[in-house]
Amino acid sequence: MDRKIFSYWFITHLAILSLLFNDVVSSFPSGYNDGPKNGYNNGYNNGYNNGYNGGYNNGHGSRGYGMISNLDYRFYDRSCPRLQMIVKSGVWRAFKDDSRIAASLLRLHFHDCFVNGCDGSILLEDSEDFKGEKNALPNRNSVRGFDVIEDIKSDIESACPLTVSCADIVALAAREAVVITGGPFWPVPLGRRDSLTASEQAANKNLPSPFEPLENITAKFVSLGLDFKDVVVLSGAHTIGFAQCFVFKHRLFNFKGSGQPDPNLAASSDLLSKLTDTCPNVDSSNSNLAALDAASVVKFDNAYYVNLMNNVGLLDSDQILMSDSKAAALVKSYSENPYLFSRDFAVSMVKMGNIGVMTGSDGVIRAKCGFPG
Repeated sequence: MDRKIFSYWFITHLAILSLLFNDVVSSFPSGYNDGPKNGYNNGYNNGYNNGYNGGYNNGHGSRGYGMISNLDYRFYDRSCPRLQMIVKSGVWRAFKDDSRIAASLLRLHFHDCFVNGCDGSILLEDSEDFKGEKNALPNRNSVRGFDVIEDIKSDIESACPLTVSCADIVALAAREAVVITGGPFWPVPLGRRDSLTASEQAANKNLPSPFEPLENITAKFVSLGLDFKDVVVLSGAHTIGFAQCFVFKHRLFNFKGSGQPDPNLAASSDLLSKLTDTCPNVDSSNSNLAALDAASVVKFDNAYYVNLMNNVGLLDSDQILMSDSKAAALVKSYSENPYLFSRDFAVSMVKMGNIGVMTGSDGVIRAKCGFPG
């Protein structure tokens, strides 16, 4: 090959590779993995400015995350510069001992935000003044990760006393839980304050149930400022984690009172056999666990939507998405395009994380996440 032609070919291809590399890097802000020794805070937030800020201010554009009122991506830059790395380390430490914890931390954030906003109220123990959310029906013997958040809070208190809210820790831990299982990264706007109270009654009322029809679930999302698309997108969190047998056992043995399994599950004899082995038709199996997405139990991917396309979603509230034409179209898109799902999931998580937040002088910064004082 002529030297001039080769030089032109090499420079052209190098430029293309550089553009591709920059696009990949922009999805994971520089400095995120560098730690304090390499200026973690500066690199991390430079990544925000270089890779994302334009999109944020453009609303729900192709890469935008929408305007985040009253919260600030750089809220702790000066007051707690090692915050992000402390949370990341705490989540990794917990995940190493228990891979289920990733799904649990993600669910913890969801269940916090849906009850009176993202204010850390789900972490509060019962007191003389209120019955908290931990023992509400959707959370009892189900929601986990309280000890992980408390351990991370203890580490943060050592570095930055009475500075970082438990609500912000929950939001950051949820993001890390997704990243650690192979899912998308998104910058988390910060500055939430913690509540002084919690409500078991509100948790029982506000949290969507896997037994509810799609219209009811959608209404609960819309009442909080989310929309129908968010229902479909955030349901994709079920690509990781487990469900207790009592939540779906009726689909195995007595679907709609028929005395037979759900025809959709029956069509997949291998899956039905595995589920009935895990969840035999006896009360003692009610608390046994089955993977929400057996195809990739601890991998955050789009396999959940592939399962729905194949009519093998585990929960009623999962498979019911295919009964609505608009939801089914989104499911099909996400089953075919994992990048689209990752992008939209990040957008919806930022939206959800902005529900009912307290900022400024409202609320408090708790010293321990389980107690309001």
